[in-house]
Amino acid sequence: MLNWGILVLRLGLGIMFMAHGMQKAFGLFGGPGIKGFSGMLSGLGFVPATFWAYVAAYTELLGGVLLIIGLQVRPAAALLLILIVTAAIKVHLGKGFFLSSGGFEYTFIIATACLALILLGPGKFSILNK
Repeated sequence: MLNWGILVLRLGLGIMFMAHGMQKAFGLFGGPGIKGFSGMLSGLGFVPATFWAYVAAYTELLGGVLLIIGLQVRPAAALLLILIVTAAIKVHLGKGFFLSSGGFEYTFIIATACLALILLGPGKFSILNK
């Protein structure tokens, strides 16, 4: 059952990150696209904002795809962990814990799931498993 649990974790987290990456990179699903996301990052003090917008958007998009297929799961989860911890610190930490007040509750759960995948690896149901 452990491998099934890892698969569920990989798919859930991968789909979520891929969808968010598509919002940021392409403006899909009501997202801001690179230009809008870059503007938000500029407001948070990221310089150069456009560079960091591309890095974050494609880390989410490609990292999510890697989790879904089970390829390079540990490195992908580590990069996604860095991304989500950065978001928690820059955007949510000062607002407390609970999501209802804009706090870091949601990013905390995502970071926990990323850490679990770093520790567990891809499991049996991955693209490279024979």
